[in-house]
Amino acid sequence: MRFTVLGASGFVGRHVVRFLRAAGYEVMPVSRDNFGEARGDLGHCIYAIGLTADFRTRPFDTIEAHVTLAANLLRDADFQSFLYLSSTRIYANSSDTLEDGLLSAHPFNPSDLYNLSKMTGESICLSSGRPGVRIARLSNVVGPNEAGSDTFVGELCREARQGHIQLRTALDSAKDYIWIDDVSRLLAEIAIAGRQAIYNVASGTDLSHRAWVSAIANATGCSFAVDENAPTTSFPPISTARIKDEFGFTPSPVLDFLPLVLNREAA
Repeated sequence: MRFTVLGASGFVGRHVVRFLRAAGYEVMPVSRDNFGEARGDLGHCIYAIGLTADFRTRPFDTIEAHVTLAANLLRDADFQSFLYLSSTRIYANSSDTLEDGLLSAHPFNPSDLYNLSKMTGESICLSSGRPGVRIARLSNVVGPNEAGSDTFVGELCREARQGHIQLRTALDSAKDYIWIDDVSRLLAEIAIAGRQAIYNVASGTDLSHRAWVSAIANATGCSFAVDENAPTTSFPPISTARIKDEFGFTPSPVLDFLPLVLNREAA
């Protein structure tokens, strides 16, 4: 069985390639440097191309990554299945996180460019008319050595190395986090045998900033404080009923991997 992973040099793509090879699958990793080699039968194609933190300053690159390249592949490529990686971030303006729920975004809000581009990518997938096309909406994915990532957890790790964490949002703020190995396993299962068009790939449980900084402070000895009048930010809990029912998914507790997150064990 063959997989093609597009965006293989990125955080998620790199770990998916590693997981698939360890499971014995033939894998073709595709990145910007060898994108032209994605020809012929791509087998099970996982589309992990995307921008995250810098999308506001790179609007045209964001549209190309989330919409244009995916559309070209859906129109022209040969594949057994096509799994488009989207994000649970698109639920930011919603109270319902069921996969088939109504979504909303505002084009005048620069932060919604990401959501609008992911929604458009999803729409292209659902409208392509190609069989075997599915969408995985990923939660906040955590993996080894987060200090190298441009994420909230990565920032906590970097500040902890300096001896002090200064939170700009309240301790009761919370998000859904999922461990990278859980993500890799679920993506393989969805690509091969998914029965639905859209899946939330999340833990289904929010983890507070308090839990993160307390665990990191205990592990590193760093201090922490919170800005005065720091706002509380939170998202609605992500529904994981679909992946539980179809794949028997049980999430790994992310904080169990804290030594890896802090790069205190070999990845």
